[in-house]
Amino acid sequence: MHSLPLFLSLQGRPVILIGEGPAADAKRRLIERAGAIPVGEDDSAARIAFVACEDAEEGDAVAARLKARGLLVNVVDRPALCDFTTPAIVDRDPVIVAIGTGGRSAGLGKVLRQRLETLLPAGLGRLADALYEGREAIRRRWPAPDDRRRAIDAGLAEGGPIDPFRDGAAASVEHWLKAEAAEVGDRLVRIRLRSDHPDDLTLREARLLGQADRIFHRADIAPAILHRARADAERMACDAPPSAPGPGLSLDLERVR
Repeated sequence: MHSLPLFLSLQGRPVILIGEGPAADAKRRLIERAGAIPVGEDDSAARIAFVACEDAEEGDAVAARLKARGLLVNVVDRPALCDFTTPAIVDRDPVIVAIGTGGRSAGLGKVLRQRLETLLPAGLGRLADALYEGREAIRRRWPAPDDRRRAIDAGLAEGGPIDPFRDGAAASVEHWLKAEAAEVGDRLVRIRLRSDHPDDLTLREARLLGQADRIFHRADIAPAILHRARADAERMACDAPPSAPGPGLSLDLERVR
């Protein structure tokens, strides 16, 4: 990963904006859309800044002054000077999908956003709100964190009762909470990898990596493959998985040579 994606809460906070013209206007709209307040260079409470000067030398000088004060700075069309970049955004408030290219190609980010816009349902935000409103009921139904995560994963899975891509998923949350829970058995799935490249994973393999509680793998499995697993999944290098791998879903990864 070339950078760490973060979502900043800027509601009511000052954000420095320097510059005039279409690029500065676009950054102003972005700042205001996030609930922040565009301010000038002298505002001492601001912690981030956008520089959209049409004159490159002026922009360089402004960015240098702001960086010297410890601010994180984005300089429009100058990725080498940016402490952070702004992604292409798919907004299904409160669900936000951000697509970054590390400043390499805004055009690529835009096209990916347009494709995702057609895929993600308009009601996705309503489902997020419904799950948030039901969080206490979810905790009562599944008190153990691992049981709760597996139940939510099963509910949101493709074809599940609250599948995000189903019509009316948000309205189904209450019924899902009251319905008889399907038993999710402990299982070990063996995956034989054909290459070290994550793009060669099948859709099923990629889904399993995203769902697994733990990953048993040979020492030669490429890090790029392991990065596709859940961040909180246990990873254990071993010659073979144990006879009792543990509760939930476990994967055993081996590279076919």
